[in-house]
Amino acid sequence: MKKILLLCSNGMSTSLMVKKMLEAAEKKGIEAEIKAVGLEMFKENLDKYDVFLLGPQIKYRKAEFEKMAAEVGKKVEVINTIDYGMMKGDKVLDFALGLIG
Repeated sequence: MKKILLLCSNGMSTSLMVKKMLEAAEKKGIEAEIKAVGLEMFKENLDKYDVFLLGPQIKYRKAEFEKMAAEVGKKVEVINTIDYGMMKGDKVLDFALGLIG
């Protein structure tokens, strides 16, 4: 099972993206746990997820989170602004899965 965590300012704006990504995973027959939380929950979830995606509105925190994630061999990336704005769950899912490898 692939575990993907989305982070944003308060965990609310990414909720719809999580729903779209879960729908895409189901259509593709991919088992995935996808959740969204506020950025203050990053550290406590570091060991629980395979990859971390930041909402475009908090991309300024990428370097900070990337450093912590690298210490445990995990990746942090920013969700493409257009895919995020258009709620393209399939594209964001593919992006996340590509990062997990």
